[in-house]
Amino acid sequence: MKVAFHTLGCKVNQYDSQAMLELFERAGYTAGSFDDVCDVYVINTCTVTGTGDKKSMQAIRRAQRKNPQAQIVVCGCMAQRDGQKLLSATGARLVLGTARRGEIVELLQQAVREDTRLCAVTDVRRAAFEPLLITRHEGRTRATLKIQEGCDRFCAYCIIPHVRGGIRSRAVAEVREEARRLSEAGYREIVLTGIHLTSYGRDLRNGTTLLSVIGAVHALPGVERIRLGSLEPVIATREFAASLAQLPKVCPQFHLALQSGCDTVLQRMRRRYDTAAFRESAAALRAAFPGCALTTDVMSGFPGETAEEHRQSLEFCREMAFSRMHVFPYSEREGTPAAAMPNPVPRALREERARELIALGREMAAAYGQSQVGSVRRVLFETCEDGKSAGYTMEYMRCECPGALMGETRDVLLTGYGQDTFTGNLI
Repeated sequence: MKVAFHTLGCKVNQYDSQAMLELFERAGYTAGSFDDVCDVYVINTCTVTGTGDKKSMQAIRRAQRKNPQAQIVVCGCMAQRDGQKLLSATGARLVLGTARRGEIVELLQQAVREDTRLCAVTDVRRAAFEPLLITRHEGRTRATLKIQEGCDRFCAYCIIPHVRGGIRSRAVAEVREEARRLSEAGYREIVLTGIHLTSYGRDLRNGTTLLSVIGAVHALPGVERIRLGSLEPVIATREFAASLAQLPKVCPQFHLALQSGCDTVLQRMRRRYDTAAFRESAAALRAAFPGCALTTDVMSGFPGETAEEHRQSLEFCREMAFSRMHVFPYSEREGTPAAAMPNPVPRALREERARELIALGREMAAAYGQSQVGSVRRVLFETCEDGKSAGYTMEYMRCECPGALMGETRDVLLTGYGQDTFTGNLI
């Protein structure tokens, strides 16, 4: 029996898919490509935007066309939100949400045995952390490790707290053990991720913080690098940044979620900071990690956004000089406060403003890349083909360089930059 996965959305979904794939493999299935004719197709959906919904449905239909006799499993955030509807609309054998993923094989086998179609979506509002495990991940050098689940921020535009539930943190000992297994399997870089990573430890009530779990992973001898997932600006105080700087394995690349560079828009979004606080957080990280890469997310066309508010957002982003900026137009999510807000921005104008932000993002990325040319950076090489090796700096900038072996970490003199990639020479 062959099983194939198609994963949409965030790194947390990628982790969940890998964990479920390994459950199938332990049950005797073999892994196939989503382009292959397989016996089971699992679509791990995303619903953070309308585009996520659309791509999820396209993937389901693609699997049905590839093999009409296959068993279709739909799981993830869109499934959590619309489980019964998806079961009716898609003909899936099994629909799971964002819980009970550890039971995916048993639930599918039950549905097949009973010749029924099963919706196993459950309420996640008070769910415990689901202990999924992985032994490998994408590539051979970097593995994502999920340490946190859920969110309770309820920003005005966001559906995620409704489909992922409240804050749940994984115990430090469990995180450390999985990181140890991954490092022993050859993974040199561990990416710590979660739905709202900044909230890690808040529910444990034992004094555990995000710094605690970072420190526990840092102490493992086989781990060379620790990369952090998305952070809220509120956590990046001078004290937090200074503590991180005492941990040399922490990569100097920080994703601070901005969403808008205009204070009045941030207020309508119900974000818990303003541009002054964001500026302080960025300054704290840059003081502790000179030359670090700051990346962010920015939304265009939030309800009521005026031309002046858009201009302010552009100018603030320019001031922050991000190394990379992920831009997306606002997408209505039914059930969120923003969906009922007055003065929606026309979709064409949202797209136009997004294009302006994307152009600025490219300009800032090029400026940051050029600023690194001539410096020496540590590169973890991930591929080696035809004598050309490629990998990433600790700032998560791609670098091509002849002569390195896959899996090696080497000092590289950066000699050029173009098309989002450095060229360099081994030191």
